[in-house]
Amino acid sequence: MPWGEKTVLSSRQDFVVEAMQSEQSFSSLCRKYGISRATGYKWTKRYINGEPLTDRSRAPLKKRGKTPETIEALILKARDSHPAWGPRKLKRYLENQDYNGIPARSTIAEILKRNDRIEPEASQQHKPIRRFERKHPNELWQLDFKGDFAMLDENRCHPLTVLDDCSRYSLCVDAKDNQKGEGVCSSFQRLFEQNGLPLSVLCDNGSPWGDSRNGYTQFELWMMQLDILPMHGRPLHPQTQGKEERFHLTMKKELLTRRPMANLEDAQDQFNIWRHEYNHERPHEAIMLKTPSQVYRKSQRKLPARLKEPIYDDGARLRKVNYKGYISINNHRYYLGDALIGKYIQLIDCEPDTLKLCYGRFQIAKIDLRERLFVSKKIYRLH
Repeated sequence: MPWGEKTVLSSRQDFVVEAMQSEQSFSSLCRKYGISRATGYKWTKRYINGEPLTDRSRAPLKKRGKTPETIEALILKARDSHPAWGPRKLKRYLENQDYNGIPARSTIAEILKRNDRIEPEASQQHKPIRRFERKHPNELWQLDFKGDFAMLDENRCHPLTVLDDCSRYSLCVDAKDNQKGEGVCSSFQRLFEQNGLPLSVLCDNGSPWGDSRNGYTQFELWMMQLDILPMHGRPLHPQTQGKEERFHLTMKKELLTRRPMANLEDAQDQFNIWRHEYNHERPHEAIMLKTPSQVYRKSQRKLPARLKEPIYDDGARLRKVNYKGYISINNHRYYLGDALIGKYIQLIDCEPDTLKLCYGRFQIAKIDLRERLFVSKKIYRLH
């Protein structure tokens, strides 16, 4: 064993004493003590210079990279103001505020953990996910009502939210006292005037987007008249509108659980403040830590001054929807909904004994003539 069975310090002292007497070669002396020549020269040099033969501390004389207390306080203040934001968002947010010397994400995470700003359970919940989104703004808007909640005046607020799929830009968070179509239409009229028209919208199957009798709604008709494709998520599959669901969770964490709201007016004021922060200040991990406002651009498709009924080619087979919302084909009635009463539907043969029903530029249904039933009532854009 190197240095024998004596203490390390006493063995070093014996070695340097023998080395100074030079009674044998330095190499053989090093072999006797079981050390390398480099180690022998090191301790001999220290002895000659009057330095102690004890081990020196391996800690650096000057600690590098220690986050200044002012920066650490800045990080903790930002976290306290935005307790739902993680290290990546906090880093980008502070950099966007022109602060210098913001440390790496991992350092921020350690600062948050050290100061009890992150619970262990929360850390384990964050796992990489695979995201799907449209390539350009306004290709798809996702829309839904956030679950209603009670206000201090004992009434309930129904927040209507609309999100651009590509940029995650929040187009609106409107405080409503119900989920009826009239209020929805007023919000969308404003959105279309401010931002232009999207190519498509995605919603669930509840009111006012869906009809309990499985007919088409006034909202769907309006979208088709504006050349917007209305789409619905699969029933009992909320993940179809995953971005809206995630937006609602963020809204709940950052706003709804932190600030009570007195009434609809107060709720709208708070929605506006938070929405501005979400769009213009809050870095979003799904868009490379940019803010949604840095990615979103208004649509070039403008809201028309008035709606027009579709014009069909000469010779097209047309059927008029009757006053009860039915269309008659081969002496059998098919229900299309009250929204289409008085509208003309084009019939197009496709497969044997199968008929497409089209409204303007959209296929709205497919019928099996032999079985006299709908094969599909999903809306598609015609090419």
